[in-house]
Amino acid sequence: MPYDEQLAARVRGLLQRKRGVTEKRMFGGLAFLHNGNMIVGVSQNLLIARIGPDAYEDALEEENVREFDFTGRPMRGWVVIDEPGLVQFAAVKDWTDRAFDFVKTLPAK
Repeated sequence: MPYDEQLAARVRGLLQRKRGVTEKRMFGGLAFLHNGNMIVGVSQNLLIARIGPDAYEDALEEENVREFDFTGRPMRGWVVIDEPGLVQFAAVKDWTDRAFDFVKTLPAK
């Protein structure tokens, strides 16, 4: 599964100045990690965001957002934002910021 290079570039631009952020190719996509913990991933034309369990239910109420079920079972605290929800740069920034704000609270791996 190739990933959307333009979406990845937008995310990269948002995270490149933050300490501890790295990129890693995973499962045919591109993941952005902070101290070893995944913040967001770009897979095809989708954004996968780790927003944490406290923000999870509210996020699922938003347009173009759904559960992340990579293993066939929903992963609480992770959401997928479909392409229509990523057209505006502000939306990509919002999801990336939400995910980073959660992940920076986690211990380094």
